[in-house]
Amino acid sequence: MKPRIFDLNRRELLAGLGASAAGLIAGGAGPSVTAQLALQARPATLALRSGQPATPIWELAAVSHLKDVRLKRFDRCEVVFRNDLPVPLAPVWYGLNAPAAADPLRGRAPAAPSTTETSIVSISNAGTLLADFRLFEDGLKQPARPLPIIAVETSPVAVDRDEILLIEEWRLRPDGTAVPPGQDPKDTTPLYTVNGQTSFELSAATNERLRLRFINGSQRTVLAIKLESHEVRVMALDGQPAEPFPARNGALVLAPGGRADAFVDTATTAAFLLHDGKEARQVGSLKISGQSERRAPLLPPQPLPSNDLPEKLDLKGALRFDVALGAPDAGWARPANFSTASAPAFRAKAGRTVVLALKNPAPATTVFHLHGHPFRLLDRLDDGWKPYWLDTLAIEPGQTQRIAFAATSPGRWLLESVVTDWAAPRLVRWYGVE
Repeated sequence: MKPRIFDLNRRELLAGLGASAAGLIAGGAGPSVTAQLALQARPATLALRSGQPATPIWELAAVSHLKDVRLKRFDRCEVVFRNDLPVPLAPVWYGLNAPAAADPLRGRAPAAPSTTETSIVSISNAGTLLADFRLFEDGLKQPARPLPIIAVETSPVAVDRDEILLIEEWRLRPDGTAVPPGQDPKDTTPLYTVNGQTSFELSAATNERLRLRFINGSQRTVLAIKLESHEVRVMALDGQPAEPFPARNGALVLAPGGRADAFVDTATTAAFLLHDGKEARQVGSLKISGQSERRAPLLPPQPLPSNDLPEKLDLKGALRFDVALGAPDAGWARPANFSTASAPAFRAKAGRTVVLALKNPAPATTVFHLHGHPFRLLDRLDDGWKPYWLDTLAIEPGQTQRIAFAATSPGRWLLESVVTDWAAPRLVRWYGVE
């Protein structure tokens, strides 16, 4: 089925910019397709309260996958998206950074209800990705679930098991229905699930090495997840390999949309504890039964294969811009009101290093997401950076954080900003790489 192409204007950000940010290439000649993926936006239910009726939700699902969706780095994937929800939608891929289409000012309109669209997605890097339509939250009538996607490395990674742990937050009314983000959560109770379960259990044998892909699927809350009695070694953040390091006190702190790949060598039955900034609660457990016999002892894990990001960034010659997150006079808009005719947050020439001073004027923590390029978090003195890449960052009230990235992908790309308050609106702007 040949993709439909539209001039990009006004609300077509959701497919044009959103698709560009995912490395979406519509139509045209190119290498042969090496993978296929059928996605469906559809109504569903989730059992969130014992003995109570299931809660209605919306979800993005992989139609023909019984378990995880696994693609390979360098795949050229044909994606068939079916929208069986009553509002226009399109999947937006987080963590997939790739060149935009040949004409970055053109894109795909959201799929209307009861329609099917076909596109080609180039899998440019290995890592933990997230396909999601919740950028369209202004029109969502129910809270929605994203779809984790694994892009597998081209060379094997020495682990015994590779598991996704999708952490999600729900705000439930007394009648068991749920309030979507962006709406007043009055008289609701927060509830957290892992892989859709209120009490998640992961079974393993002693002496196994697990690769656990933690994803904060909440849209508003910064969460800390901890596996007790184990060293949790961080191997990747936001889909990009990191210099391995142990998580402080075994806990991973993730902004909404943030992902962390960690290696854990199993030792004993232990609890998964979640902290939402107010209280800690057990959300699951690692159950140990039996022992894995190994021919050789486990050695310290080696770094994951590189995604070929630049080793150095030219901070001295960088273009520098101040970005006030969510400031009403700074050009931010709700996705439904966004227009590409608005002024960009900044423009940069391809090949330049860009440094952004992200200022949070809000009285609450604000979450920033950069589409199109992973970034380095700079040290306070602006003389170096942390040994990992990110695409999502939580910034405390009144604080400024500096980030740097290499502008390698021409096109128009989205910036997202949202305050960590359930009723706060998601806001967007755009930036250009020429």
